[in-house]
Amino acid sequence: MSLRLYDTSARAVREFEPLRAGRVGLYVCGATPQAAPHIGHLRSGVIYDLLVRWLKRSGYDVMFARNVTDVDDKIIATAEKSGVPWFAVAEANQRIFNAGYKTLGCLDPTIEPRATGHVPEMIVLMRRLIDGGHAYNVGNDVYFDVKSWAGHYGELSNQSLDNMRDPKDSDGIKRDHRDFALWKGARPGEPSWETPWGPGRPGWHLECSAMATKYLGETFDIHGGGVDLIFPHHENEIAQAKAAGDGFARYWMHNGLLTIAGEKMSKSIGNVVYLDDLLRQVRAVEVRYYLVSAHYRSLMDYTGGALADAASAFQRIEGFVTRAVEVVGLVEPAAVLPRAFADAMNDDLGVPQALALIHERVRAGNSALADRKLDDVREAVAEVRAMTAVLGVDPLDWSSDDQGDLMPIVEALVDVVLNQRNEARARKDYAAADAIRDKLNELGVSVEDTPDGQRISVKRP
Repeated sequence: MSLRLYDTSARAVREFEPLRAGRVGLYVCGATPQAAPHIGHLRSGVIYDLLVRWLKRSGYDVMFARNVTDVDDKIIATAEKSGVPWFAVAEANQRIFNAGYKTLGCLDPTIEPRATGHVPEMIVLMRRLIDGGHAYNVGNDVYFDVKSWAGHYGELSNQSLDNMRDPKDSDGIKRDHRDFALWKGARPGEPSWETPWGPGRPGWHLECSAMATKYLGETFDIHGGGVDLIFPHHENEIAQAKAAGDGFARYWMHNGLLTIAGEKMSKSIGNVVYLDDLLRQVRAVEVRYYLVSAHYRSLMDYTGGALADAASAFQRIEGFVTRAVEVVGLVEPAAVLPRAFADAMNDDLGVPQALALIHERVRAGNSALADRKLDDVREAVAEVRAMTAVLGVDPLDWSSDDQGDLMPIVEALVDVVLNQRNEARARKDYAAADAIRDKLNELGVSVEDTPDGQRISVKRP
C-alpha cells in the first residue's frame, strides 16, 4: 500500500503523490511564543515529527519548514505586562518550545524561519496582491479584499462567504468587514518595519504564505497544523497565496487538539498542563508514547489515568526489549518493516493499528523468551526496534538518556541491598527478602528474579 493521507481540502483520504519524485516539501505552522508551551502544543510537534520520520523511512528526502511567529499582538501584550522587550519574550519562550521538542525526541526541522526575518518577502507578496486587485491599503494598514476572491474563499473550511459572520470593524476603514489585515500600521510603542505603505508589522496570516513559498517553492506538497487553524488562518493563507498566483499546498493535514475535560487548553482559563508536570509522573519517552498513541486527527482528552496507561504500555515493550538483549545480546533494528505495520502507517498514519502490531510482536517475543527459542527472540526484537523507531520510541534509543549517567552509581548502591536480599533468600527468610524487594520497588528500583539472575531497572522520579 502506498501512502494515503487525509486531505482537509478534499475532505477525504487521498493517495499521496509528491510534486517531485523522492522529495517532499512540508510546511507546519509552529509556535507563537508568547508563553511556555503546554502539552497540546507539543502534541502537534510530536505528530509532525512522526510524519517526517515516516516519510524518511519511506525513502523521501524531506524539506521540513516549521515557522515561528515571533511578533504578534499577544507577544506585545505579554511584553508590556512583564516590562521586558517583545523580542525577549519571544526568544525566551521559543527556547522553551525547542527544549520541549528535543526532550520528546523530535527531529530538528530543516529550517525554522521567523516572521521578523522575512519582511522583504512579505512586502513582495503584498505588492503582488495590490497590483492584482486583491489587496488595498488604508494609510499604513494593508488588507486583503475577500470579495475579490469570493468564488474560492471558504473552500478549505467548507463554508460560504455569504454565511460568514462579519467581524467587528469599529473604525469602519475596511471595504468589507470580512477583509483581513496583511499589514498593521505602526502604533506607538510597538515594533515596526518600513514598507512602501508606511511603517508597521506583519499580520498573522501573511507571514506563513511568504515563508512557505520562499523555502518550498510556489507550489509544495503538504501544509500542516492544528485543526483550530483551519479557519481563519489557513483559509487566509490560501487566499493570499493563490490570489497572488501561487499554487501553494497540494495537501492539507490537521491534527486534533488535546483537551482537558473537553475544553481546549488555554492559559487564559488556567486549564493547561505543561511538560514539566508530566515529567514528574513519567519519563519523557512515555510522554511521547502517550502523545503518538491516538490517531493524529483524533481529539485527545488528557487524564492522569490515560498517561499512566500509556506509560505501562511502553514499559511492556521496553521490558521485552531489555530482557531479550540480556539473553541474546544487542540486536539492530530490522532492515525491513513488517508488511502489516507499513500498511497501517501508510493508511493515514494509523498509529493505533501499528501499536497493536508492536504489542502483538512483543507477546510473541516474550513467549519465545520463555521457550528459549533464541532465533525467534532475535527476530522479534529486531522487528520491535524497527517499528518503535518509526514512532520515535525505540527503548534502546532512550535508555541512555533516561538512566545512563546514574545507573553505575545506582547499581553499586543497590548491589549492597541486593546482597542482603540474597543472604535472606539463602537462609530461606523469604519474608525479609520480599520486604527488601518491596522497599526497593517503592523507591523506584524494580527487582525481577529471572532464570539468568536478578535484573534491576530504575524508574525516573
